[in-house]
This record gives sequence, C-alpha cells and structure tokens, in this order.
Amino acid sequence: MSAPDAPNGPFDTVVIGGGPAGLQAALTLGRMHRRTLLLDSGEYRNAPAEHMHNFVTHDGTPPAEFRAAARAELATYATVTVREVAASAVVPDGEGFRVELGVDTAATAPVAARTVVLATGMRDTLPAIPGLEPLFGTVAAVCPYCHGHELSGRHVAVLGSGPHVTRVAFLLERIASRRTVLADGGELDPGIRAQLADAGVAIRTEPVKELSPSAAGATVSFADGPDEEVGGLFVAAEFGQRAPFAERLGLDLLPSGAVEVDAMGRTSVPGVFAAGDMAHTSAMPMPLASVLTAAASGLIAAAALDGDLLALDHPS
Repeated sequence: MSAPDAPNGPFDTVVIGGGPAGLQAALTLGRMHRRTLLLDSGEYRNAPAEHMHNFVTHDGTPPAEFRAAARAELATYATVTVREVAASAVVPDGEGFRVELGVDTAATAPVAARTVVLATGMRDTLPAIPGLEPLFGTVAAVCPYCHGHELSGRHVAVLGSGPHVTRVAFLLERIASRRTVLADGGELDPGIRAQLADAGVAIRTEPVKELSPSAAGATVSFADGPDEEVGGLFVAAEFGQRAPFAERLGLDLLPSGAVEVDAMGRTSVPGVFAAGDMAHTSAMPMPLASVLTAAASGLIAAAALDGDLLALDHPS
C-alpha cells in the first residue's frame, strides 16, 4: 500500500530495515498516522534460521512467515508505505534527512524525511571452519535461549576457547545429554578447564578440520583424533554493523560495535533513532539477538520519535 500525496516525501520518518525492529516501528508510527516509509533490502540476520523461538505466541514460527504477517498488518495503515529497496545513503538535509535508494531510477529517487529509524541489524562473521556456514541456523547457532531447547537430550558442542565457553556449556546443563567444548587448537585457561571438568563437560583440544551434516546433526572432523558426532553446536560469531549508515552519520558506537542509544532509542545525532540488535544502551554489555527484544525496541524508538515530532510541532 502506498501512502497518499508525494511519493518521495517529505515523510515524517523513513525506517530502514524490514526485520522485526523496523516492522514494529512502522506499525507503531502507522497507528499514530505518521507518514512513514519502510525500506526493506530483503537481507535479514535470522534468514538462515528455520524457526524463531522464545517469542510468546510466535515460538516456532518461521521468520519469513512472521515478516509476511507483519507486512499484511502494515498494509491496513494508509500512511505507511513499504518499498522493497535498499537505502544507499542517509544525508542530513536542512532540518531533516535525504535518504538515497539503491537503484538509480525515477521510481527510486531520493526521499526526504524529518527523521530516520535505523533498524539495519548486525552481520555475523563465523569462524573459518569448512562446513560451518551451511549448518548455521539449523544445527549450529549462537544463542541457547533461541535454539537450545530444540537440542534437548542430545550431545551438544560449544566451539571456542574463550571465556564464553563456560557460560554456554553451563546454560546447556539442563538441556543436553552430553556437552563437549571444541577448543579448535586454542589455549583454554586452566581455571576454565577446571570449571568445565567439575561440571562434567568434555574437552577436545585438537583443531577442527571440518563439519559435515549427519543423521544426528553434524560430524566434527579434527586434524588429529577420532570424529565427534554432535546433535548441535554453539559458536561465538563476531558481529558488526550490517549497513554503513552509523559510521557515515558519525553516530556514537559502543565497545560491542553497536550504536549507542538512550533508553528511548535516540542516537547521538538528533532525529536519528536506532532499534534492534544494531543498538543498545551503555548499561548493557552487548545487544540482545532476540526477535522479541528487537520488536520491543522498535516500538520504543517509534514512540519516542513520535513524541519528539509532537514537541517540535507544538512547542510549549
């Protein structure tokens, strides 16, 4: 559905990103009759996942099904426009912003907006182990809260040698039948080794050569020693901003690499809001990679944005 009047603005806001944070922000703004443009590049962090979990009423829903339902809801709001195109630049322009789009045609000319919501998410960089990427989102995952229960009663491995391995292994204590840390040639701190041993967690120190699908889940092959059959695998992926807008706009970043926002989703640049796993407050050590928290942050940012525009339009 297209919003009325000039198709290229000025919009009250342009929401960049069609994941749960952006969809919820657009819904909240649509319900307040704010003229809103949602830009969806078609790239999503949870695209490899077959199902999303730990979201009340949506536990087990395929991500694509969730997005389709959200799009159908947005279509009922006359002031919301959805375009399946990526933003290529966000440029301050007078009292607002100019958002340039990815395809240089008349149909995708730059749009003007009073405010911007960045909901572009993060990009995961997995350890460079052959066979890991095809398993990511099914057999291999990052978050036990999102993907742990489905591995109940199975042998579950934790890949890595950093401090995270103890936390993940302990989180799986009540879920997995067996737990093994795959140090992949890394050095485990003696204290970590002792903690794992006390908790009944096995350790394989050999470098991991390859992962391959199996009937149980995956077969782990090592540079030396026997293969290990596992039902699931948790990895510590490195992550960074999926889109360049935070850096180009000069937004304050946190040590995690996420955009720093206040409790209401405001960034360090007036008129620019951020929601989803690309941003968090300084009180949090890292962003929560959760569909539910991403959607909630989209609602909060949209409500704050609406209030800020209200204050501008009706100064006291």
